[in-house]
Amino acid sequence: MYRYDSFDHKIVYERVAQYRDQVHRRLSDELTEDEFRPLRLQNGLYMQIHAYMLRIAVPYGMLSSMQMRMFAHIARKYDRGYGHFTTRQNIQFNWIKLEDTPDILADLATVEMHGIQTSGNCIRNITSDEYAGVAADEIIDPRPYAEILRQWSTFHPEFAYLPRKFKIAINGATEDRAVIAVHDIGLSAIKNQKGEIGFRILVGGGTARTPIVGSEICDFLPWQHVLTYIESIMRVYNQYGRRDNMYKSRIKILVKAIGIEEYKRQVELDWLETKDGPSTLTMEELSRVAAYFTAPNYEALSEIDVNTELLKTQDNSFSSWLRRNVRPHKVPGYAVVVLSLKSAGVAPGDASAEQMDIVADLADRFSFGEVRVTHKQNLVLADVRKSDLIQLWQEAAKHGMASPNIGLLSDVICCPGADFCTLAFARSIPLAKMIAERFDDIDFQNDIGEIELNMSGCVNACGHNHVGNIGVIGVDKKDGGEWYQVSIGGAQGNATAIGKIIGPSFNFQQMPEVIDRILQVYLRERFEEEVFIDTVRRIGVSPFKEFVYGTPIDAESIVDRSAYGFIEKPDNYTVQRKSRS
Repeated sequence: MYRYDSFDHKIVYERVAQYRDQVHRRLSDELTEDEFRPLRLQNGLYMQIHAYMLRIAVPYGMLSSMQMRMFAHIARKYDRGYGHFTTRQNIQFNWIKLEDTPDILADLATVEMHGIQTSGNCIRNITSDEYAGVAADEIIDPRPYAEILRQWSTFHPEFAYLPRKFKIAINGATEDRAVIAVHDIGLSAIKNQKGEIGFRILVGGGTARTPIVGSEICDFLPWQHVLTYIESIMRVYNQYGRRDNMYKSRIKILVKAIGIEEYKRQVELDWLETKDGPSTLTMEELSRVAAYFTAPNYEALSEIDVNTELLKTQDNSFSSWLRRNVRPHKVPGYAVVVLSLKSAGVAPGDASAEQMDIVADLADRFSFGEVRVTHKQNLVLADVRKSDLIQLWQEAAKHGMASPNIGLLSDVICCPGADFCTLAFARSIPLAKMIAERFDDIDFQNDIGEIELNMSGCVNACGHNHVGNIGVIGVDKKDGGEWYQVSIGGAQGNATAIGKIIGPSFNFQQMPEVIDRILQVYLRERFEEEVFIDTVRRIGVSPFKEFVYGTPIDAESIVDRSAYGFIEKPDNYTVQRKSRS
């Protein structure tokens, strides 16, 4: 993985010193809160409901075991013993004291980390495929390009004060695992008929108030021009993006207003002046950065022998975990392992300090000291020998990170919601726990099959609810209370789609029953082996809407089992499968 050079070290330590002085001036009232606000935001520090929240950048989701141990240290010393991994592959700490933040950033600098550009109207953390470099369907390893984009965007003087925040994702495989279509700019690696590497570029995607799938602005861009072309996209946006209305300031609004053809025309005009300029990539520069992402020292392993040993295991729990949490690796004898951060009763994406230390230890023992953060709020060990899978599973299970639920209903994507965020209209975490408790039978979840449930506490959609097969979002209502709008049919990957709202909103207590009814329609209508999203695409939204709203949901009949409103798991499901014929 990438290591800082002397320039990186210099700018990060200088930023820590600068910020320490700014905090000193704020604490001594030399700076007002209005004066201090943009300064703290530039370092990833937000004021939340209870305390400050510090967001730390994890470029393209890659961590060393040393960096993970630093997160554990921060959780213990400065927070309440845990951290929250986000949909941008970053980590947030939600109980931070202002006076501690300079020391936290100084500690982070010792392991080559920071919070720079995790907030503000700038280019945010570059995200990518969590299986980069090991996926069998990979066209190119996207990490060198992601690192080049990170270096280019950090403190870029022209793009430091954009009309609004800006997000870029890059994918290097045939299957899009980086959700590039709902980013301000999405890049997908492709080869042309001559076998040359380039990128298909999408622009103007996003979620939040105006969810939009990005439009193709270039079907093949030679890799040498990736920076110059993105600069032109950014320059047109920086010049014409609205600054008078923050709700209409994203690039997606500009692209929609003038149309993709006109936006492309203006980008091409600008690019003609700069395409062969100083930002043009050379093979020398690409090779320099790519050298940081060389493959580890893999052993020559026998795939057949390893599989034979695994098949001898009779433990059903291990078999379930093997099926749900282990992914193919391009090197024989190795596997990719997803450590679930979605165990029952725990906020999705949260990890305790103890768990972070354990993950670091597991990475050192089983995966060359490296950890990945996924945009679905789980962790990945990318290079595990198959012969080590049983031992790894046993260790992960001891510490609550082996739930065999990846891709299933309880693998919920969830923002912090109104428990922490000042922008949220409703709670996300307690609702996620309620739903996980109601449908906690793993056999039942496996029978339902692949399904994505995404939750956000407000229109900012940090939980990516719009691209969830089932999306839940907190909405503002004049009569107060907590209300949620539900959509179905959203999807990620190569067929990214925005879900359709099924109707009026529901209150907090009604939501588990709403999910229950949606699943009943699916179980009734699906063909054999048909996953939820395919059923929705085949039959449409109407059958779900009719059944959900067909009879009132009696909130009084819901059993309140805890402070979170946990309810009893249903026992009245009958599994029905339809023949495709």
